[in-house]
Amino acid sequence: MPALQTENVTAGYGKTPIINEISVDAEVGRITTIIGPNGAGKSTFAKTLVGILKPMAGRILVNDVDITRMPGHQIPRHGLAYVPQNDNVFKRMSVRENLEIGGFVKKGDPAARIEELFEIFPDLAKAHAKKAGLLSGGQQNLLAIARALMANPSVIVLDEPTAGLSPAYTSVVWEQIARIAQLDTAVVVVEQNVERALKHSDLVHIFVAGRDHVHGPAQEISALDLPSIFLGRSHSSEAA
Repeated sequence: MPALQTENVTAGYGKTPIINEISVDAEVGRITTIIGPNGAGKSTFAKTLVGILKPMAGRILVNDVDITRMPGHQIPRHGLAYVPQNDNVFKRMSVRENLEIGGFVKKGDPAARIEELFEIFPDLAKAHAKKAGLLSGGQQNLLAIARALMANPSVIVLDEPTAGLSPAYTSVVWEQIARIAQLDTAVVVVEQNVERALKHSDLVHIFVAGRDHVHGPAQEISALDLPSIFLGRSHSSEAA
């Protein structure tokens, strides 16, 4: 059973749908990435998963629990964590304080979990007392991911985690994403960098005009005429 299941999800702003009948599954230990042109609905889908937007139709299940109409603040308790693209750390707080806040959904002392995450993210361990606002953009993104992992989620949704980063730090972030997947977590990534997505993902969905235009294993998606798909000239619905 996939850790995350979406069934024909339609959502948007007001009465206007931005995404239509989206069905995406994400399995533990695998990276599922969503790519597509600007305005395709990728971030709208991510926000709908985590309760920022409520679906107009369809269902969202995490570990077979229906979270479709659940208040957003309750969703993390059911195993779904979200890292937004912007404003994703508390800049006036230290690295350690940010992580402590991330552990609020779990009972008990978060110290042991913080030390586990410092082993995964050694850059953060070195900067544990530094204010988050003084970190580089890449380090802030890693801190946001680490904070989300404080709750031991079974699914983590990352909205453009490499946006604006240097190629070197983009590689670092993707290395950490791969490591997270290996920790028995289902990883869903919204990504603009198509080359990186195809290189590092297990499954790829291409959204075009608010629909899941084509999806399949990354290797099969790589073989498609992606420029034509991004321009809406191809009508495939599945690579496999």
